[in-house]
Amino acid sequence: MEFKASSASLLKGILDVSKAIPAKTGLPILENFLFVLKGSELEITASDQEITLRTIVSVDKTDEEGSIAVPARQITDLFKTLPDQPVTVKTTSDSSFECIWNNGHSSLPFFPAEDFPSIKGAGEEAVTVKFPAQSLADGITGTIYATSEDEMRPVMNGIFFDINPDRTTLVASDSHKLICYTTTDVEAPQAASFVLHKKAAAVLKGSIDKTDDTVTVTFDSSTVVFTFGATMMVCRLVVGKYPKYNEVIPQNNANILTIDRLALLGTVRRVSVCANKANNHIKFDLKPGKIVITAQDLGFAIAAYEEQACEYNGSELSIGFKSSYLIEILSNMTCETIVMKFADARRAALMVPSEEDAANEKICGILMPIMVS
Repeated sequence: MEFKASSASLLKGILDVSKAIPAKTGLPILENFLFVLKGSELEITASDQEITLRTIVSVDKTDEEGSIAVPARQITDLFKTLPDQPVTVKTTSDSSFECIWNNGHSSLPFFPAEDFPSIKGAGEEAVTVKFPAQSLADGITGTIYATSEDEMRPVMNGIFFDINPDRTTLVASDSHKLICYTTTDVEAPQAASFVLHKKAAAVLKGSIDKTDDTVTVTFDSSTVVFTFGATMMVCRLVVGKYPKYNEVIPQNNANILTIDRLALLGTVRRVSVCANKANNHIKFDLKPGKIVITAQDLGFAIAAYEEQACEYNGSELSIGFKSSYLIEILSNMTCETIVMKFADARRAALMVPSEEDAANEKICGILMPIMVS
């Protein structure tokens, strides 16, 4: 096998797939990139058997095609140190290959491509939908923080994709909070759904965040394939039935708080400095025209109080929240004005954008309260 290409394009291709190289593995071959040369295209693949990333790099056309598995760490470190210049890569024996640049070369071992595990995509009955890349990246960013760490309920450790022809919703929940990101710009021929593990979602988001391409998503009951630009990502799906999230979203919370989102976020951040570090509890006292937010840590004799003007329609109410959860939700929303709807101090609060912001804000959520004295 022999080819010539720009060192910068090779480095980009390697870095695009390197997120799938496992930190630790019992299968040493997975510590390598698979290089497959076909004509003027070099296919680079990395996999940890749960996530596979594959991209294509253009090279000078060659008749010496072939495939080898090359050590990921060494070749990545090598190309990171090279300035952009033409590089020749060629096998020199049955077990080694050379990288040749303007004024030097290196010799590295390679391993048989046949040892690299085969990668299976989605089956013949797979469903295909098309996501705008930015919407997919925003949806993952806006929900991934709400996923669970519950090993007993693996479906809660991922993002639920609830796909419909008219709208698609990404959902995440850890039983304390539930976040929904809803968009109408997904091309979907039919209703379908899947659960993508948070690790795969984070890798996907990092891979597509800077591209404006459409992402083609093809999936069956066990595997999903994301295709964007010259890159393809294959992931195992989380198997299981996601809870009916629509049934837990409050519909008739009658106590309604309308307030500037950034003002509320700033107050919560300031007051939470004095909250008990073990539980981060803060308290809302709601009255017509104002909200008082307080926190205290009796063990250290510290407390904080701040009053904010607001629009509040409902009965006087005192309710507690974990401040870190509230900060996460408020930070990931983009609307200017947020509406919080309460039933009482024991039931979940609904957080949605105001009517003026509803057309642009795609995130809403519910947050479970905590008991405070």
